[in-house]
Amino acid sequence: MISFLSIRIFRWISGLLLVLLVSYAMMFYGGGDPIKQMFLDELGNTQYLDQKMIDSEREKYGLNDPFLVQFKNYLFNITQGDWGTSYRAQRPVLDMIKPRLWISIQLGFAATIFMALVGIPMGIIAALYHNKWIDLTIVGTIVTINAIPIFVTGPLLLLFFVLVVPIMNVPYGWNGLFDSQVILPIVVIAISTLPIVLRQTRTSVLEIKNEDYIRTARAKGLTERKIILKHVLRPALTPVITSLGLVMITLVNGALFVELIFNIPGFGKMTIDAIRDVDHPLIMSTVLVGTLVVMGSNLIVDLIYFVLDPRINNCLLYTSPSPRDRQKS
Repeated sequence: MISFLSIRIFRWISGLLLVLLVSYAMMFYGGGDPIKQMFLDELGNTQYLDQKMIDSEREKYGLNDPFLVQFKNYLFNITQGDWGTSYRAQRPVLDMIKPRLWISIQLGFAATIFMALVGIPMGIIAALYHNKWIDLTIVGTIVTINAIPIFVTGPLLLLFFVLVVPIMNVPYGWNGLFDSQVILPIVVIAISTLPIVLRQTRTSVLEIKNEDYIRTARAKGLTERKIILKHVLRPALTPVITSLGLVMITLVNGALFVELIFNIPGFGKMTIDAIRDVDHPLIMSTVLVGTLVVMGSNLIVDLIYFVLDPRINNCLLYTSPSPRDRQKS
C-alpha cells in the first residue's frame, strides 16, 4: 500500500508541475496585461494611461522578466508559502483564498452528503425493481431533471419556492452552513450530479445481485434485506465511491453559477472575479487549489478502496513465487 501511494504521489507532483507550467504559459503569452487592465478599470479611458507608470508597476511585480525566470520565481515562492499578492486587492492571495475555499468546501461536502443519501437508496430501489414502473419512474425523473442546465434550475426553483409556494425568503449571501437559506443552493448543486450516483449504484447492484454467492445466500434462506445490506451493498459501493469522489471535485471546483445566482462568496465566484480582473496571482492560486482538490479527493478515494475491498490490498501485496519456491511446492 505504501509503495502504491508513493507512486501515486510522484505522479501527482509531476502532473501538478505540468498544470502550473501550462497555466502560467497561457497567462504569460495570451492573458493580457494585468497592470494595463487594472489602470483601464480605474480610469476608464486609454488616453489617461501613463506608460511610465505602467512600466514601473510591471517592474514592481516582476512582469518584465522572461517567462522561465517568472515561472521559476513563482515555483520558489509557493514552496516557501508565498502565493503572491493580488494586483487588485493588494492582499496576500493565500489570505483571500482560505475563507472563500472553506465556504465552497462546505457547500460541496453538504451537497455530496445529500446526493449520497438520495442517490444511493434510489439506485438500489431502481435495481431491485429492474424494468418495472418504479425503476422507469426513478430513472426517467432523474434524467429529465438532469437535462435542465444548472443556471436554469436555480432561478426556476428560486421562483417556485419564493413566489409560487412562498415558504422561504430569497436566499442571498452566506450566513453559515446551518442557515436555512443554504438549503436551496445545496439542492441545486446536488441535482446536477445526482444522476451519476444513481446510475452507478443501479448498475453495480444489478451486476452483483446475479453473482453466484448471492444466489447461494438466497438458497440458505437469508432475507432479502440481509442479503442487500450485508452481501450486495458493500461491493456495490466501491465504484459508487469513485463516482462520489469525482463528483465532489466537480461540486467544489465547478459550482460557479450557483455562487453567482445566490451571491455566495465562495471559491467559484472568486475564480470568475480573478479571470475578469486578469489578476495573475489569484488565477494561478485558483488553478493550484483546484488541482490539489482533485489530487486530494483521488487520494481519499484510493484509501477508501482499501477499506471497502480488502482484495485490492491483497493484490498489491501479492508477489509471484520464485522458481525455487515453485520447485519446493
